[in-house]
Amino acid sequence: MPNNPLTYESIKSSISEGAGMLNEPLVQELIQEITNDNENSISIIKCLLEGKITDEEISEEIELRLNIVRRILYKLYDAGLASYKRSKDPETQWYTYSWKFEEERVIETIASKYEKSSKEMEASLAYEEDNMFFTCINGCRYNFEDASEYNFLCPECELKLEYHDNSSLITELKEKMN
Repeated sequence: MPNNPLTYESIKSSISEGAGMLNEPLVQELIQEITNDNENSISIIKCLLEGKITDEEISEEIELRLNIVRRILYKLYDAGLASYKRSKDPETQWYTYSWKFEEERVIETIASKYEKSSKEMEASLAYEEDNMFFTCINGCRYNFEDASEYNFLCPECELKLEYHDNSSLITELKEKMN
């Protein structure tokens, strides 16, 4: 991950538009995270991008049960990646939902996700660099202030706390950020 968070512009320029965006690893990862069903989700989104806009049309096109199509569409809707318009059939009085895949929201969501992740890593790095740590042989870990408050005895297992060199963790965080 870059030192600066991926920006909306950098993500937008690296992700194809239309159905091509579904081949992008960042997009696939996001869809999998949201729907827990990458295979069917990708097929459903392809249908939306190709002009099949009702859940019935999608279900017929990809030969998938209607309730599965609807479940995935509503998960995408809850995440802001799909929207719908509801219209009433004058003859049957039944509602029809016309769905749309929100390509721009995909890019915004990915940028937001990476910005948050980058800030968390920066905070972790600062915490690791600004503190000295002590651990017991069972892996309990405390910063200097807490360890001294416990008289360098682990409050969980009552074993002696020893200095722990965290330079490898600092190096690992820096590598992930570059």
